[in-house]
Amino acid sequence: MAQEVSEYLSQNPRVAAWVGTLRSDGGTDKHWRHRREFLLRNAGDLAPAGGAASAHPEEAADAESGTRSRQLQQLVSFSMAWANHVFLGCRYPQKVMDKILSMAEGIKVTDAPIHTTRDELVAKKG
Repeated sequence: MAQEVSEYLSQNPRVAAWVGTLRSDGGTDKHWRHRREFLLRNAGDLAPAGGAASAHPEEAADAESGTRSRQLQQLVSFSMAWANHVFLGCRYPQKVMDKILSMAEGIKVTDAPIHTTRDELVAKKG
């Protein structure tokens, strides 16, 4: 899938530039490749169209821009929570876990580390 994402982005430079702005400074390239896929799969109407620039630049200033901004912030937050769960073993409230795991359905991460939770360690000792 990573190859498909790279190919898609090479054919859609506006989308590539847009998703590139969502990368955080602290993530590794490996984390970013998977987070980028998560973002693209779930962006929907938040991502720009793949074609030429919009003929209506005032679209960004319409009443929906506040809602779109909140939706984008939420999407970025979900992508970070998902990456933290997969690569760092972080856990979140069950409602959040259910949401991010359903959003990530179909994303293949073959080189993620395996984490042991405190509860699993305690259960082994008992």
